[in-house]
Amino acid sequence: MKQDLALGHPGIRDRASKPVIRRAIMIAAGLILIVGLPFVAKSFLTFQITMAVIYAIAILGLNLLTGFNGQFSLGHSAFFALGGYTAAILMENVGVAYYWTIPAAGLICLVSGFLFGLPALRLEGVYLALATFALAVAIPQLLKWTPLEPLTGGVQGVVIIKPDAPFGLPINADQWLYFFTVGVAVVMYACAISLVKSRTGRAIIAIRENSVAASAMGINVPLYKSLTFGVSALYTGVAGALGAIAVQFVAPDSFTFALSIILFVGLVVGGVGSIAGTLVGGLFVLFVPNIAEQVSKGLAGAVYGVILILVIYLMPTGAAGLVRLIAGRLGRVGR
Repeated sequence: MKQDLALGHPGIRDRASKPVIRRAIMIAAGLILIVGLPFVAKSFLTFQITMAVIYAIAILGLNLLTGFNGQFSLGHSAFFALGGYTAAILMENVGVAYYWTIPAAGLICLVSGFLFGLPALRLEGVYLALATFALAVAIPQLLKWTPLEPLTGGVQGVVIIKPDAPFGLPINADQWLYFFTVGVAVVMYACAISLVKSRTGRAIIAIRENSVAASAMGINVPLYKSLTFGVSALYTGVAGALGAIAVQFVAPDSFTFALSIILFVGLVVGGVGSIAGTLVGGLFVLFVPNIAEQVSKGLAGAVYGVILILVIYLMPTGAAGLVRLIAGRLGRVGR
């Protein structure tokens, strides 16, 4: 009774409603920023933001595997390439509409990731990392293989046409692709959040914490590990397809092992095990190398390394960890 009276007190209600109001204001501001950005920014900046979102989707896929399931991968550039080439081949050789290539790339990468995850079940830690590293190294060479040149274009790759806005919308191709990519990202992030919060997500996290205990609780560890690998590959493949459409070109040298390192850097900077942090990771891996090159073209790699070291030193748990730390301190100050 006393608790009900306390909750009904005007002061209590006001304090309880403040977080809801702040959240609503932040969501509204975010929507205004997302919708208005391509209309005030130049086309190249709009293209860069689109690529940052694409990288964020790929990093999210890696995060589901590494951050939530505990499987370490250095081979996600292979799935990015598979998704990109799926979109390019379907659009250029088969004439499939660009929007149908997205689920097609995701499905192919889902099956490929699941099949790769099956033999990888015997591997853990550095041995799994080595196996995925081999995958990342092999795929670019396989794409150059002479018997596959009619499909992959060999060393020269495949050129595709960037789609125009549908229904006669008064926006250019870059603006439309930005909205299309953001729409796909919203769906992918919503699915990831639902997955992590579901019973399946709890099983995936339990395997990360202790696979032996998870197995003792009745969780089918091999199945969940393989499925997580497949879902992770699906996300990366969708990102690869979007990247191919945005860049209008795919070639084997665009999907080297360096791309896997880029995705891993984005994962660490954004925060391992953080879904929202992958957006920060996507922005970091796209814009920071450009900033380093503007500082010094001859020493761009060194500048980027220094920036990365400083970021890791200042945010050892990533951007998500820094936000949690600041929020916790502000909460204590507010009390």
